[in-house]
Amino acid sequence: MISGVGAAGGPPEGGCYRRPPSMNATAKSPRKKRAPKITDVRAGRVAIVGRPNVGKSTLLNALVGQRLAITTPKPGTTRTVLLGVHDGVDDEGRRTQIAFLDTPGLESPRSVLGRVLVEEAQGALETVDALVLMVDASDVARAGDLAPADQRVLALVDPVGKPVILALNKVDRVKDKAKLLPALEKLEKKKRFAALVPLSATRESGVAGLVRELRGHLGTDLLFDDDSVTDRPERYFVAELVREAILGATREEVPYGTAVLVDEWVEEGALVRVGVTIVVEKDSHKGILIGARGTKLKEIGEKARLAIEELLERKVFLRTFVKVVPGWTKDAEKVRRLVRDGTLP
Repeated sequence: MISGVGAAGGPPEGGCYRRPPSMNATAKSPRKKRAPKITDVRAGRVAIVGRPNVGKSTLLNALVGQRLAITTPKPGTTRTVLLGVHDGVDDEGRRTQIAFLDTPGLESPRSVLGRVLVEEAQGALETVDALVLMVDASDVARAGDLAPADQRVLALVDPVGKPVILALNKVDRVKDKAKLLPALEKLEKKKRFAALVPLSATRESGVAGLVRELRGHLGTDLLFDDDSVTDRPERYFVAELVREAILGATREEVPYGTAVLVDEWVEEGALVRVGVTIVVEKDSHKGILIGARGTKLKEIGEKARLAIEELLERKVFLRTFVKVVPGWTKDAEKVRRLVRDGTLP
């Protein structure tokens, strides 16, 4: 479980949560190796930006060394800025601590919800030392340049005036890699990016190279204590795991019109009683989410409960309740209350 969290689910004052011995680990942490004597320290904040569904959350998980962000094939999965701390020592004894900010996908918003998510992403950029612009390598190989959608993202982040490293993700899926090299050479000649880094977030290939490129843009003062991993409470991750189960079990507009709030948290020895309210914007969505005789909601609850038990490393009793808040995705104030603050409007 994430240590340092009490029944209220809040972080220690002014601090981040500590990395537990095991928290859904997807890769060995760099600090688990016997590191050489540390001779150089760099630290800072870096935002991961890009259009929806290019693998930003998968990259964050690879950089942190554990499953911190939920990931699904559906665009718009990430709704809030999530901080994850990478802290490692390379073979040359250089320590790098980076607070990576996973941001919602940047695109021209087609709804009030989309506009608020873009605001969330852009608001995170003011505090960083550098940016990682993540694109799909296949799109670059196909276009021979940045795809139009990626160029629009670049135009959105340009005013920040921070160094931008281009991360070409999913390079392992590029069928004709001969087309990728001339595209990279063209991009390099433009000298728009501080560096170009081909990588595969799912295979964790090229991730160490990305960290090396970022070092030169960081300061020398550590930002977090050893083993800090995030500034989010356990309740946040519980709500996200429920939403991940919803995204996997529903289709069309239903998953995009849902939000999850944790409104009950009771610890009873080895058991944690968790109550969540799933907010939808239409009565028809409520019916779909519950399903015939409650079968769909039961399926969602069971999948979420297992994931939450793995997260907390304790037995969990999960109660789910579905509430209709008509048209909440079209009301900016309601969106901010539900998505950003985690409270009912």
